Amino acid sequence: MEEEMRKLLDLFRKEGVEHQLYEHEAVYTSEEASRVRGVELKSGVKALVLKSDDGRYLLADLAADRKADIKKLQEISGMKKLHFATRDEVLSTTRCEPGSVHPFGDLFGLPTYLDPSVLENEYVNFNIGLLTKSVRIKRDDLTRLLGAVVAEFAKTP
Repeated sequence: MEEEMRKLLDLFRKEGVEHQLYEHEAVYTSEEASRVRGVELKSGVKALVLKSDDGRYLLADLAADRKADIKKLQEISGMKKLHFATRDEVLSTTRCEPGSVHPFGDLFGLPTYLDPSVLENEYVNFNIGLLTKSVRIKRDDLTRLLGAVVAEFAKTP
């Protein structure tokens, strides 16, 4: 968890990414995170770990005010029968608590899919491996470093 935060902050330093670090009470939902950061819900990046029936994982990044369309993700990724990873699977795959997973799937060795809903914001906010720490960076820095497949898979709740 601390290790994941350090990896991400090291990447930001190496790549010259300006960032604002937030320390706050532990947050478990996008709504709580938005409130403690004092930002709009839509500026948050929700990073979801999904698992296929054949044991493969992926990371799906979308705006925090949206929900993932699992069927669309199955079509896009070519993985069959995707479902949300359990708490233990999230921990073993990312070394992060659910709710604290950052959007950089390549740092976890996971293929990453980015919904264009994230691109609607000039700045994006997300947890960085801990429930009590978040960061704000420019959308363009996120997309430059993410290495994700950009595809539509979000739906408005």
